[in-house]
Amino acid sequence: MTNKTVAVGMSGGVDSSVAAAVLKEKGYHVIGVTMRLWDGGEEAYQNTVEDARRVADALGIEHHALDFRQEFEGAVMEYFTREYLSGRTPNPCIACNKALKFGAMRKAAAELGAQKIATGHYGRVVRGEDGLWRLMRAENREKDQTYVLYHLSQEQLSGVLLPLGDFRDKETIRKKAEELALPVAQKPDSQEICFIPDNDYAGFILRRTGTEPPEGDFVDGSGHVLGRHRGILHYTIGQRKGLGIAFGKPMFVTRIDAGTNRIVLGESGTEFSSSLMAGDLNFILPMDLSQKRKVLAKVRYAAKSAPAQLWMDGGRIYVEFETPQRAVTPGQAVVFYDETDTFVLGGGTIL
Repeated sequence: MTNKTVAVGMSGGVDSSVAAAVLKEKGYHVIGVTMRLWDGGEEAYQNTVEDARRVADALGIEHHALDFRQEFEGAVMEYFTREYLSGRTPNPCIACNKALKFGAMRKAAAELGAQKIATGHYGRVVRGEDGLWRLMRAENREKDQTYVLYHLSQEQLSGVLLPLGDFRDKETIRKKAEELALPVAQKPDSQEICFIPDNDYAGFILRRTGTEPPEGDFVDGSGHVLGRHRGILHYTIGQRKGLGIAFGKPMFVTRIDAGTNRIVLGESGTEFSSSLMAGDLNFILPMDLSQKRKVLAKVRYAAKSAPAQLWMDGGRIYVEFETPQRAVTPGQAVVFYDETDTFVLGGGTIL
């Protein structure tokens, strides 16, 4: 069984617990790994570890709690803070997957004797007839999480298992957990960013930096001052509510300029964009982008894939959509899928 050892990232939730169970049923030697990522939330962390250990005991597998707080601090929390203060909207889950779950955890798994790692993400990893690995969409499209995994490489995919990708719905997963008498079968899904359980991003950054960002001007597209804002970290592209000023008509955040400390507002319709530029690119499959290529693209996790053309020039990707997209946001990821919307081609960070 040595060549079939897999380390499963176990968060104490039903998804990762069923992932571990499925792999054990398939004959893998399974090792459970729970990562400690941040200081604070001690009770919540202990509950997470306890839930994961109870599941590991029920499955008869070994379990390890590993401390990755230092790595998480730099790769996720520092990045999150820096991006918001720069007027961009970060995606901490993508940063965590890249640096921690498929980075630090993978290294720790190898030290534990595992040749592969697995997570409870909804997606599928398939090797094509051409020998190349593909990150395929999950059967459950509503839960599909391939958007946050676009950064994976061919080498990484060769050592990744995503056992939940073949489940058609969440009810089947919970039923599977009940059949196996797993103690977390009915545990609710987590919805918030793990290190900001109250969802107060601005409060988190203020506590972390000890500095209140300066107020500045709301302006229209021509630069005319419309009022004052509370500080750029309180706003994101596409935002309409919570601006603090009544305009008598819907107004949306269309641009955040950290350099001038100005936030540009526009009327309904101006929150849509027909094109974008992206950097920090990763392509899972080789692609010739010297000419325009038709793809489907997503500009945020909850967005639908939209027909677009992309090409490369000077190390940056340019994307042009058939239909304008709402709230194209610097700092977020744009992820490209093939024209059948079946597998991930790659992605990058919106600039």
